[in-house]
Amino acid sequence: MKRRKICIVTGTRAEYGLFYPIMKKIEASDKLTLQLVATTMHLSSEFGCTYKQIENDGFKIDEKIENLFCSHSKSSVVKSTGMATLMLSDAFQRLKPDVVLLLGDRYETLAAATSALLMNIPIAHIHGGEITEGAVDEQIRHAITKMSHLHFASTEEHRNRIIQMGENPDMVFNTGAPGIDNIINMELFTKKELEDNLGWSFGETSALFTYHPETLNKVSTEMQIDTILDQLETLHLHILFTYANADDRGNVINSKIEQFCKKNPNKYTVVKNLGQKRYLSAMKYVDLLVGNTSSGIIEAASFHKPVVNIGDRQKGRLQSGNVINCDIETIKQAVKTATADEFKNSCKILKNIYGNGDSAKKIVNILENKEISIVKKFHDKKRRIIDANNS
Repeated sequence: MKRRKICIVTGTRAEYGLFYPIMKKIEASDKLTLQLVATTMHLSSEFGCTYKQIENDGFKIDEKIENLFCSHSKSSVVKSTGMATLMLSDAFQRLKPDVVLLLGDRYETLAAATSALLMNIPIAHIHGGEITEGAVDEQIRHAITKMSHLHFASTEEHRNRIIQMGENPDMVFNTGAPGIDNIINMELFTKKELEDNLGWSFGETSALFTYHPETLNKVSTEMQIDTILDQLETLHLHILFTYANADDRGNVINSKIEQFCKKNPNKYTVVKNLGQKRYLSAMKYVDLLVGNTSSGIIEAASFHKPVVNIGDRQKGRLQSGNVINCDIETIKQAVKTATADEFKNSCKILKNIYGNGDSAKKIVNILENKEISIVKKFHDKKRRIIDANNS
């Protein structure tokens, strides 16, 4: 039997980590063949050339797309998207995939979806139906949903939202979030191993910090990150910082963090790219997460960790009960609440609404067996009600 060729396009370190368990199961499948395209941040020295980590993990990268313009402005994001669209069309022409598998809502993901759609290649999309009102990712995600033919939602509410957008219910599946699979299955570092690896030690209270630009916020990125760092400096926290993504003004955040960490390297350190194993190990051993990354909303609940979510970037995303939302002016109070015994104890008993670690298995099983038509029909909600009543 001919194997179905599944082409994964990845542009960031975090996204690759979510793809990792799916990629392993595709490689183990006797019905599927893995194709892999690395783009954007993976090929950038500024972000650690993370394509090397993919290769070190034993995966073959079929195509490397160097599309990132390094000026970190809105126009450079547009140019990076356009370059990715051009180069991915050539890559798809060479690889001739049966399905392009995409995750999330970044601009290079939109480029991949655009290329695949116009080349009549079916698209399967992970993490559709979610809401993040503070970034342009919101519109990109929904646009990719409408381009896609097969949908892997992270919760039942997200599945229903995709169907509400007119997608065929038979092609929309609640598979949970693949990031939970790594937490369940990956052997993490011990605390001492991680400290030796980082050359940095956890304190009495420690935090993991990741903050990405709010691309729809009128307040300047400089003012946002300066205000945040000023508040963090007043707290008795050891902080492990990671880099922001290659979004508009992301370099401003990274530069400010680099300068901040030089003030007190015993308390603060920054790592461009932790990689999935170090990142999840850090999440396991810190006392809380601070910032505005989706991993604080989705994965942190599986570690029962408190999260201080800053601003509107993740506004609207479903939460498991371990998240305290605040603005840039109220971080100190939010951290105080998050580290109080009452809140920490409440986090210990919560259940992660994003699944239990079997997402990759579900996704690969569907990719192996589901027939996909390139022709899509809009499934009107009223029509579905009429059809259900007639049956």
